Amino acid sequence: MDRSITSDEYRRFRELLRQLRLDAGLTQVEVAERLDEPQSFVSKYESGERRLDVIETRHIAEALGTTLAEVVARLDQTDEPS
Repeated sequence: MDRSITSDEYRRFRELLRQLRLDAGLTQVEVAERLDEPQSFVSKYESGERRLDVIETRHIAEALGTTLAEVVARLDQTDEPS
């Protein structure tokens, strides 16, 4: 199991978080403000410079107007074979 932040699975996770942000009509700055973090925090997890833990992911999901369960469900959908 590749646990690297450069794995395909983690790349899909990062892309999903970015897409959820865009779907919510939010900028990185707006998400960062909701999280009480600098904009660079959002930039780093979206670009793969920083790995997120489950608690951070839950807070990000809430800032994006969704839930951790929905993020996981959407990630599971991206893993399904075509």
